[in-house]
Amino acid sequence: MAKDQLHVLNALDVAKTQWYHFTAIVIAGMGFFTDAYDLFCISLVTKLLGRIYYYEGPTKPGSLPSNVSAAINGVAFCGTLAGQLFFGWLGDKMGRKRVYGMTLMLMVICSLASGLSFGKEPKAVMATLCFFRFWLGFGIGGDYPLSATIMSEYANKKTRGAFIAAVFAMQGFGILAGGMVAIIVSSAFRAKYPAPAFQVDPVLSTVPQADYVWRIILMFGALPALLTYYWRMKMPETARYTALVAKNAKQAAADMSKVLQVEIQAEQDKIQHLEGQGRNDFGLFSTQFLHRHGLHLVGTAVTWFLLDIAYYSQNLFQKDIFSAIGWIAEAKTMSAIEEVYKIARAQTLIALCSTVPGYWFTVALIDRIGRFAIQLMGFFFMTVFMFALAIPYHHWTMKGNQIGFVVMYSFTFFFANFGPNATTFVVPAEIFPARLRSTCHGISAAAGKAGAMVGAFGFLYAQNGIGVRNTLIILGVINFLGMMFTFLVPESKGKSLEEISGEAEEETTTATRESALEAGLQV
Repeated sequence: MAKDQLHVLNALDVAKTQWYHFTAIVIAGMGFFTDAYDLFCISLVTKLLGRIYYYEGPTKPGSLPSNVSAAINGVAFCGTLAGQLFFGWLGDKMGRKRVYGMTLMLMVICSLASGLSFGKEPKAVMATLCFFRFWLGFGIGGDYPLSATIMSEYANKKTRGAFIAAVFAMQGFGILAGGMVAIIVSSAFRAKYPAPAFQVDPVLSTVPQADYVWRIILMFGALPALLTYYWRMKMPETARYTALVAKNAKQAAADMSKVLQVEIQAEQDKIQHLEGQGRNDFGLFSTQFLHRHGLHLVGTAVTWFLLDIAYYSQNLFQKDIFSAIGWIAEAKTMSAIEEVYKIARAQTLIALCSTVPGYWFTVALIDRIGRFAIQLMGFFFMTVFMFALAIPYHHWTMKGNQIGFVVMYSFTFFFANFGPNATTFVVPAEIFPARLRSTCHGISAAAGKAGAMVGAFGFLYAQNGIGVRNTLIILGVINFLGMMFTFLVPESKGKSLEEISGEAEEETTTATRESALEAGLQV
């Protein structure tokens, strides 16, 4: 620890794990709950929308045209990318807390609105859905840098990795909630409005009430976020922002005294003194930033970009892969609502067995084996399992081998979450200086969302153009590249945020120079 570190920051670094840590995880994690819930549900909803609004005659069930499907899946990513950059920058300019309420309110309003539509024509319904999904994504995007930064600045240095990873792991609960809501809603409607399979009666297989199913599923995502709004507004600004960026040590000490329930002395003179040195106030586009953190930013952004190409293409198109290997029956053998139920059940099973445990393995082990080791290992196993699926792909499609395919496919999800999906979120919240932390996290996260867009759109066209096998080989190569770029990212386990970002070095250098001067004067 730097000799000159502020007491308030040291108190946070060495604080024992307390109740406020857990409330902060839940409050900060609600954005990710909503994000994962929405992402999970939209993949179910697209099948149903195709049946309701794009009836193609008695030969096969209606499906969304590829451009409409790509727009619905991709528009939220565009919003998220914009939100990550905008709110990441704003979080460093205005403070984490002031911006935090805006992002949550935006999520709640747009979740509710995406279940409403102006008019009954397919074009009107899709346009409204796309419009509100863009702004929902914008709100969710803002939550990435803000939640990560708030949690890293509140946590102690011993368990910081686990706390930030736990915020991200709320995605797992979002996925499960999405699956459960879809199963419950579709079961209720199936029981109340029974319908024949498509091949028995193409028209009656989609009951008019099916239009309510997708709306209820989408709107329900707003509820958990709304419940945490009050507590989000009650959270004080982080001490690191107040002291190091806003330069108000008195306020920082008062806020953290309440949170930690200990007396903390304010050191305004020390802040003014450090400010007077002016050595550690370089901007994002300065040569000093490039020299110190340039490669780090490239590392965090590129690894997140590569991961999300693989992760989102897997996630969004699970249902297509399941259908291709015959794990879910053909659409024409089911009614519209029954299809929602079957896909939700399959995806919830994958989530329960692989996605959710992967998150919590990271939470349990990140402060023991470190971020670097987990990320490297995750990318390595994702590469191995992708090639194991792709090379003998014909074998997996044969009858009796489908379960093996699903097990291997589950392992790629497990090692994504017990691996780079969690660590790419944790590390950018730790390694950059306080005044640029939220911005740099936003840039890294936006690179990830650019990868998600490549994954979502690319997979759609690659699957039709070069087939599933070749697409899986490409994803394996992408995972291997992710492993290589991991070597640019530093380990941050067990250090204080000021040590990692180099802010402590500046303070120590200043303090040493001054004590040398004093010693010279005394002689």
